[in-house]
Amino acid sequence: MSARAALLLIDMQVDFGAPDGAVARQGRDVTMAQAAMAKAVTLAEAARAGGVPVVFVRLLARPGEEFCVEGTVGADFIGPLPRPGEMIVSKSRFSAFTDTGLAEQLRALGIDTVVLAGLTTECCIQASAWAALEQDFRVILAADACAAYEQDLHRHALKALELSGTTIASSAELGASWIK
Repeated sequence: MSARAALLLIDMQVDFGAPDGAVARQGRDVTMAQAAMAKAVTLAEAARAGGVPVVFVRLLARPGEEFCVEGTVGADFIGPLPRPGEMIVSKSRFSAFTDTGLAEQLRALGIDTVVLAGLTTECCIQASAWAALEQDFRVILAADACAAYEQDLHRHALKALELSGTTIASSAELGASWIK
């Protein structure tokens, strides 16, 4: 693992992963999301222990939109929570890199590798991974710290990302590489 890595925790928010969040209220099963968030908590602790920067990325929508409306409980982080001094990036698109300045902020820190975890694998994780690859970052996906609401979507997104140059790893493998 590069010594110049950062962990990006993407869209681990109430509306996407809580049993009373907007997605669950629509009738979707958030069990896989909750399991991924539990893995992400452990992964974030390992990153911090290993001196790897942890970056929190969140969707902030405008009033009247469906998910993560700014200023509502639905937009709050769940699972791993930011600590003082950790970077928080707000986005309005699927990718963590679109119109956020994230790539420039990471480069200013000397980061060349991003490890992605979060929700959902086939949407914002996939969009962020492809954007990171196009910006010449090495991309690693913590497969068990990501989730979709359907297992097939998760599995197919992982396969597509791996075929596109993303390294797929478990949170345990990544954590072990950070804590030596």
